[in-house]
Amino acid sequence: MQPNSFPWQSPLPCSNSLPATCTTGQSKVAAWLQDSEEMDRCAEDLAHCQSNLVELSKLLQNLEILQRTQSAPNFTDMQANCVDISKKDKRVTRRWRTKSVSKDTKIQLQVPFSATMSPVRLHSSNPNLCADIEFQTPPSHLTDPLESSTDYTKLQEEFCLIAQKVHSLLKSAFNSIAIEKEKLKQMVSEQDHSKGHSTQMARLRQSLSQALNQNAELRSRLNRIHSESIICDQVVSVNIIPSPDEAGEQIHVSLPLSQQVANESRLSMSESVSEFFDAQEVLLSASSSENEASDDESYISDVSDNISEDNTSVADNISRQILNGELTGGAFRNGRRACLPAPCPDTSNINLWNILRNNIGKDLSKVSMPVELNEPLNTLQHLCEEMEYSELLDKASETDDPYERMVLVAAFAVSGYCSTYFRAGSKPFNPVLGETYECIREDKGFRFFSEQVSHHPPISACHCESKNFVFWQDIRWKNKFWGKSMEILPVGTLNVMLPKYGDYYVWNKVTTCIHNILSGRRWIEHYGEVTIRNTKSSVCICKLTFVKVNYWNSNMNEVQGVVIDQEGKAVYRLFGKWHEGLYCGVAPSAKCIWRPGSMPTNYELYYGFTRFAIELNELDPVLKDLLPPTDARFRPDQRFLEEGNLEAAASEKQRVEELQRSRRRYMEENNLEHIPKFFNR
Repeated sequence: MQPNSFPWQSPLPCSNSLPATCTTGQSKVAAWLQDSEEMDRCAEDLAHCQSNLVELSKLLQNLEILQRTQSAPNFTDMQANCVDISKKDKRVTRRWRTKSVSKDTKIQLQVPFSATMSPVRLHSSNPNLCADIEFQTPPSHLTDPLESSTDYTKLQEEFCLIAQKVHSLLKSAFNSIAIEKEKLKQMVSEQDHSKGHSTQMARLRQSLSQALNQNAELRSRLNRIHSESIICDQVVSVNIIPSPDEAGEQIHVSLPLSQQVANESRLSMSESVSEFFDAQEVLLSASSSENEASDDESYISDVSDNISEDNTSVADNISRQILNGELTGGAFRNGRRACLPAPCPDTSNINLWNILRNNIGKDLSKVSMPVELNEPLNTLQHLCEEMEYSELLDKASETDDPYERMVLVAAFAVSGYCSTYFRAGSKPFNPVLGETYECIREDKGFRFFSEQVSHHPPISACHCESKNFVFWQDIRWKNKFWGKSMEILPVGTLNVMLPKYGDYYVWNKVTTCIHNILSGRRWIEHYGEVTIRNTKSSVCICKLTFVKVNYWNSNMNEVQGVVIDQEGKAVYRLFGKWHEGLYCGVAPSAKCIWRPGSMPTNYELYYGFTRFAIELNELDPVLKDLLPPTDARFRPDQRFLEEGNLEAAASEKQRVEELQRSRRRYMEENNLEHIPKFFNR
């Protein structure tokens, strides 16, 4: 039989009939089809096997013939068998047969044993029986058993030899078929894997396409936000009624503090601008601070009650100056700085232990620190820094749902802490008595003013107003040093009014702790409970928890909160981190309420200031003549530190401290009491 006659060598399907899902799989199958060496070898083995089987068939027939011939019965043997049978019958029938019959039987049975004997009469009825029988000589091959046995053995040996060949050929063919089967199975497996891989690749391409689309959308949003956040080219247009010779002109202005307020401030000050100094005096024990706590709190409450009465006049004269033509369009800036003049100094050579070892448990606000540990901002400017995300209050003033308004106010309360995350390495300057700070932001739509209303105890008050909200607070800070950490305990309240809805929100501040004061990397932590109430409505309240880090809770800076209704049921749940953002709802479907902005380039080199903080101490040449001399931007020690002149900053800081002590002694000797200029008790 030819190789092409075998079933497994029938015409194979062409490559067009194979699945076209994967080019690699098709190429492998085609290569397998072209590689027919194993199949040709298998066909050749089977052809030899078939010819050997034909020979085996012939040998088997010869063996069967030989076996039948050898197994044919011999006549002599048959006669012997008959004699034996007759003897047995004779023994059995001897009892009842006659004597004559027995003799005849004996004679008859003895005849076959002698083939050459002469004829005799066996019986009276058949006297010629023996004479008629002719005995023939058996064939030669039957008479030679040794020769027959040799032929039979030869046939058997030949049969076994050919059978072994057939077995080996069949085994070789089986191995070839098994090899081809494994190849085919591998090809099918690779094709299936290629199909699955193609499906997975298609899904990945689809996911990548969706991600790219989302990325493009987010990029467009970020570009829009970036373009809106760049305020260097943005100015607020103030339409002024022009004079006849100035018709058609429009003046672009910012809103500085009025010159009238500056003049009043000059009249209220008994000293010149050189009086500014850091509020440091002799060391007082912690017990003395505790004894004064009750008086301080009552004083704070008085300030808080009257804080918003006479503050609307702080910038009322600005519009009057514009209308009088005192301010011209070319006299106003069109952008703010994006970087400080000099980086922060190196503080690695300062040994704080020598300074603080005798003040453990005391109020550190009364301890004089090296100027290198300060940052070029003071506490009054820090209060303004809490207004960085005032747009949350703007959005709250446009939200009709009282529960959602509470959520936005809570986000604003949390946002005031985010700027402290990178600021654990330095402290602000302490404002002196009567020091002020003003910040008018046209881009954010608010006017801010703060004042140091008390020196002993130190109390700071601020007021901020916008067309959408009014914000104010009065805060006293208590500092306690515990060896490795320092706690800052705020005393006072924060207040927000939304005139559109008549809401009046009040809440407290939490404790701040700075760790690793003496060694290691300093880090800051806020912890405590905050309760936000709307004193004009009992519809809902908000409770926020700034989680404290401990050995069993490693979630740093975590904030958790809930807005509950009058029945105590949770309406909204809040969670997040005070330096990353605040979310409302349940993860992962929660909605982001607030998220801090990005930090400027190389912020680590510039005290960890945010973009908003970098702008707070900027002194514009145009505003320089309009600000009161009590403004914090005129402090010489703070300005020298910002410019990187540490020697001059330290000298001015020491001078300012001595002037502050002298002024206090003078007021005590003459029974004089400081009266805040812009806030009432």
